[in-house]
Amino acid sequence: MKKIKSSLPSQKDLEKEIGEYLSEKYGEKVKIISTGFFPHADRFKNESGKGQIAQKHGFDFSITPEELIEYLDDYVIKQDNAKAVLATKICTHFNRIRYALDHPDQVRKNIGQVKSNVMLIGPTGVGKTFLIKLIAQRLGVPFVKGDATKFSETGYVGGDVEDLVRDLVTQSDGDIERAQYGIIYVDEIDKIASSPNRIGADVSRTGVQRALLKPMEETDVDLKVPHDPISQLEAVEHYRTTGKREKRVVNTKNILFVMSGAFAGLEDIIKKREQQQSIGFEGTICSKKESGRFLKHVKAEDLVQYGFESEFVGRVPVLTVLDELTEDDLFEIMINPNSSVVVGKKHDLMAYGIAVLFEDDALREIARRAINEQTGARGLVSVMERTMLPFERRLPSTDIKRIVVTSEAVRNPEAEVAKLLEDDNYKKQQEDFFDACMSREQQRLADFILRTLSNYLEDHDILATPARITLMAQHCFEQNMETHDVADMFVELIEEVRLCEQEISEKCDLPIVFSEEAIDRVLSKQPRSIVGIRGVCEKLLKEYEYGLRLLSQKKDVHQVVIPAEGVDAPARFINNLVEKSFGL
Repeated sequence: MKKIKSSLPSQKDLEKEIGEYLSEKYGEKVKIISTGFFPHADRFKNESGKGQIAQKHGFDFSITPEELIEYLDDYVIKQDNAKAVLATKICTHFNRIRYALDHPDQVRKNIGQVKSNVMLIGPTGVGKTFLIKLIAQRLGVPFVKGDATKFSETGYVGGDVEDLVRDLVTQSDGDIERAQYGIIYVDEIDKIASSPNRIGADVSRTGVQRALLKPMEETDVDLKVPHDPISQLEAVEHYRTTGKREKRVVNTKNILFVMSGAFAGLEDIIKKREQQQSIGFEGTICSKKESGRFLKHVKAEDLVQYGFESEFVGRVPVLTVLDELTEDDLFEIMINPNSSVVVGKKHDLMAYGIAVLFEDDALREIARRAINEQTGARGLVSVMERTMLPFERRLPSTDIKRIVVTSEAVRNPEAEVAKLLEDDNYKKQQEDFFDACMSREQQRLADFILRTLSNYLEDHDILATPARITLMAQHCFEQNMETHDVADMFVELIEEVRLCEQEISEKCDLPIVFSEEAIDRVLSKQPRSIVGIRGVCEKLLKEYEYGLRLLSQKKDVHQVVIPAEGVDAPARFINNLVEKSFGL
């Protein structure tokens, strides 16, 4: 990775200076120990050295649509069209912001610019909210979600839509600049479509649409509002201490709005537009299997007929439809290593020191039962809770620490728990079965990591060695972590190993390089953390230092490559190397 040139001291220099001060004042009783990893400041900086906003706030505004789609594929099953549309338009939105920030002299203010606000249409539980949360997380931008039914037109009783903008500031820990690049997600937007037979003002429907118009385009939202006593007190305190009135506002020019809803009845409007309705033999019949196919052809005019004002629809230029999930889709969600349903339940039982694995047949049975709930992926959570409740209630009071959930356990969880508690032979069988399932689970994790994260590791100049992938899979399984989080962790650990290479080289006045096998040996040590890596490297330095100093005196020795043996048996390795180099 490239390092930023700065007049500020490095982490190493700071630690040395502070350490010398503490030693001078308190003697050897007090020492400074590095316990954290300082993220590289240039991680979000583009090649031209620009992007101060992104660098300051940790945004990733240079990501491409294909990179974002690849990231979403690791978490979201199906919805290929929605992922493509969202990734493309949202990446374009934020890359356009980055370009404008990096080239302020080249970009003219476009008064007529229309933001790529998005409308998501699809039944409940198909992943609308999950998709937007993932995107915000990947880009590093603040995210807030609101329910359209809770708002009313400004000036009436009820929530104010501008509160969503203020919530972005709260999510940004009061950083207004950061909040101005966030994403606002408004769910159940179909509920504010105007009623066809209403007479008079409709402050909870059409009024909310009108209230959203300005924030969706560009406006300044005042953070100080009458119904917020905290902001009022802050304003009073600021005036008392400074004698000046402070006007704090958030500009919504770069805030992206995403709307979503199920839109019951919209398909009928589209069907009438697309098909000529007639009576008798010429009538068109749409089977239940074809239900939903008309939504793919939704247009702005259909939303206007549904009850949205044309001005509102005009500010949401991007429309995309999500598919209803099938039983196979729900099963694919469950076997995905990043499945929040399975991972969440493993975390619940891990809190009691109980490890749990799920057979594929059990996950298939959960998917089969969830499809009858008719709530999409949310049905998986309901079935999972019903299945695991007896285990979660009774096992923490026993000595059982490992279980495998089978399809029979899904069908009759109470009987399965009773069998575990009463039959010692069955308990022993479960232990043996767990070991066999654990091997399969870790292999599946390794295959998934290799398939989905090889490019990510390559982007960080890290080889996906078999041993490294196996270590990542083991850590993912043991700590019940998501694969992306484990990949991030291993990237940081390997960067720490390379930093230790430099420090050892400087200390011994001879360049050293850890081979890939040696790095894997270091990563296999416990605890697997920055502190653990530094501890291993400090021990190796003690073993290497004298020998490396001797080797540095030889003119024909320009570099030492540390093999796996150099980590497993450092003293023997360095002694053999010195003897060979000096012909002893």
